[in-house]
This record gives sequence, C-alpha cells and structure tokens, in this order.
Amino acid sequence: MSADQMTPAPPADPPKPRLTRAARRRNRIIAMTGLTAIWVLLWGTHFWANVISGLVVVAILLAVFPLPPVTFAGRIHPLPMLRFWLRFLQDLVIASIQIAWLALRPAGGQARSAIIAVPLRVNTDLNLTLTAEALTLVPGSLILEADRSTGTLFVHVINLRNREELEEFRRGVYALEARIVSALGSPDELRRIRENPPAPSDLEGASR
Repeated sequence: MSADQMTPAPPADPPKPRLTRAARRRNRIIAMTGLTAIWVLLWGTHFWANVISGLVVVAILLAVFPLPPVTFAGRIHPLPMLRFWLRFLQDLVIASIQIAWLALRPAGGQARSAIIAVPLRVNTDLNLTLTAEALTLVPGSLILEADRSTGTLFVHVINLRNREELEEFRRGVYALEARIVSALGSPDELRRIRENPPAPSDLEGASR
C-alpha cells in the first residue's frame, strides 16, 4: 500500500450556516444605520438633508460593494445605548476643548504623544470597528492600525505627559468598549467583559 493510500484525508471544514432572509435584512438595516451615523458624525451636522443624503450614499455603497454576511449575535439595549451616546458627546466636547487649548496656549512646549496597543476583550468585527470609529472621532486620538486576528487597536494619542496618564487613557478605551458591548452585545460578550480584566498596556511610542 502506498504512502498516499495510508495518509488519511484531512477533515472537511464544517459547512457555514446560511443566514435566513430575516437575518440578512436585519444585518443590512444595522449596517445602513451604523454607516449613516458615521456619515452624519463626520459631516458634523444633523440636518435631515444630511441624514437622507447619507442613507442614499450608504445604500449605493452597499449595493455596489456588498458587505460579507456577518452574524450579529447581540441585540440593541436602549438604556445602555443612550448612556453610550451621552458619554460619547461628553468626551467629544471635553477633548475638543483640550485640543483647542493645546493649539492656542501661549507657551508650554510641544505636546507629547504616544502609541498604545490595546487588546480588546471582545474580538469581533463589530466591536473592533465601533471602538475604533468612536476613538477616531474624538479629537486627540487616532487609530493607526487594527489587528483583526488579535482584536488589538494601535492608538496614537497626544498630550500624554507620564505613565499614569497613559494608563488612564487605556482604562478609558476599555470603558468605551464596555459601553459599546453593553449597548449592542450578546449575553456571552457581556460575560466576557465582566470576567476579563483589562490586559496590561504596551507603550509603542514616545514623545515627539
């Protein structure tokens, strides 16, 4: 008997579950809602014309470049969602004032910056994308890279003067992740947030 005949065939990959029509429709609505919200936030105005134009652009993009099917295991929790948006708007205002002060202050030297690697506790495409978008929309922080395989965000942050402020920002990222998961997560994702403490930070950059 030859070696080829003795070698067992590798096990076949299990078939991927097919989404029902209702699940596909729900995922499409979620994608349109999320992308339209990002459109409105990037433009900075909330007029109905801007919302409608965002819906039209998103509909065209999804028709021309359809997203791969993603199973959304969570659900929308209204009260945590409201808390997320209120805190996001608060962070947006505070960060804008801080960045304006850095630009207009009479003296004080150049602002220090750092690059921080933050491994998220819930490694899903939705959580990675929403956390990255929320961080990028707040002045003073910018996502340089997102490692999908490990769920790690590499964030460039300005005006970090010492290690304590770095740790404070890192805790803020984990708090942001927790608010997003509380608003949209599944029971399993909520459990992972509760049971997994934040991982140690990794300082990737220094002042410039």
